[in-house]
Amino acid sequence: MDYRVLITSDAEADLEGFIRYLLYEKKNEQAATNILNDFEATKQTLSKVAASLKLCDNSKLSALGYRRMNFLSHRYFMLYRIEGETAVVDNIFHELQDYESKII
Repeated sequence: MDYRVLITSDAEADLEGFIRYLLYEKKNEQAATNILNDFEATKQTLSKVAASLKLCDNSKLSALGYRRMNFLSHRYFMLYRIEGETAVVDNIFHELQDYESKII
């Protein structure tokens, strides 16, 4: 079953922040492009595997129905939940971020 992938405004803002950092702080247009391409590929994969990924290990996140989808080629991931036939991506984080404290 293919899921519709909905990117919330919070997740869009997260991604935009990473891209803005790469473009304006690091001055690396190629890195920004690579992250955007990886995001699109990961989103496409998520539509196919959303329900097969396990709930988060954190009990509070798990109770809220959150799952994690790592980007295919970079150290970012999407935190999402399933609502019917839709995978709702609420946030995007870098692996080094303390994402649990932001969500809980």
